[in-house]
Amino acid sequence: MSWNPALDPHCPTGDQVDAIETVIIPRARDIGGFEVRRALPAPARQMVGPFIFFDQMGPAEFLTGQGLDVRPHPHVGLATVTYLFSGKMHHRDSLGTDQWIEPGAVNWMLAGQGITHSERTDGAVRAAGQRLYGIQTWFALPRANEDDPASFSHTAAADLPVLEAEGKRLRLILGTGWGERAGMALPSETFYADALLDPGAAIPMPDDHEDRGAYVLEGAVEIAGQSFEAGRMMVFRPGDRISMKAGPQGARVMLLGGATLDGPRHIWWNFVASSKERIEAAKEAWRAGDWQHGRFQLPPGDDAEFIPAPER
Repeated sequence: MSWNPALDPHCPTGDQVDAIETVIIPRARDIGGFEVRRALPAPARQMVGPFIFFDQMGPAEFLTGQGLDVRPHPHVGLATVTYLFSGKMHHRDSLGTDQWIEPGAVNWMLAGQGITHSERTDGAVRAAGQRLYGIQTWFALPRANEDDPASFSHTAAADLPVLEAEGKRLRLILGTGWGERAGMALPSETFYADALLDPGAAIPMPDDHEDRGAYVLEGAVEIAGQSFEAGRMMVFRPGDRISMKAGPQGARVMLLGGATLDGPRHIWWNFVASSKERIEAAKEAWRAGDWQHGRFQLPPGDDAEFIPAPER
């Protein structure tokens, strides 16, 4: 598929660098021997479009017999998007989904009124060891969709739009951008893409979305003469034409954004909601532990344990 010639990059110069509204430096966190870097939510910015959570997972090397063990835990009011560059993860959820998550594929789990899932590296993958590297994001739901039934959707890498030309290769993960649309229907307008840039290659941000951000995974990018290295998220002002150029080592960048949500969100543990009352209701339902008749069930095939709710 060819690049859209109407979107040739234009790098801003001079005072156009002010189009960068916020620069976020992720916080490193350890989740049981596995480091993540969390860019969202941040003190300066809760969301970029509907994206309210953005974690870089790894890269981490798991030796033979080692792996990821995220026990069953609940979500409400959001959708999770797991996207891997290397390695595999075993996803199970309370809908009965049993899906291996592999590089380049999109795994969209809509929690809505409530879902429980686990993420592990088990079986032959654990026995062999692996390098695990990826991004997990949370997509906050509009008020009208907070109580939607839970669902899960898997899209293979081969079924996603790919744009390739002029030293850049972009895979559109979700939504619309650069003249293309990923197939999955979403509750609000958004874009989410994985871009690989050769040294000196430039790429424009879509200008038809209200909120836009970029996260540098590898290498560095230049915007209006300023360089941003790996581990930086830039959030841009609405309406400005923005392009970024890869540094001498090239770059890998995640591009994200969309329509701003209908108000701020409350976050507690794995729950996102438009009101504190919704958070409290979900909290009490999980603590009740009524897996047969309550709001939450445990995933079939992974129901021997779960993560208790924090006390705070």
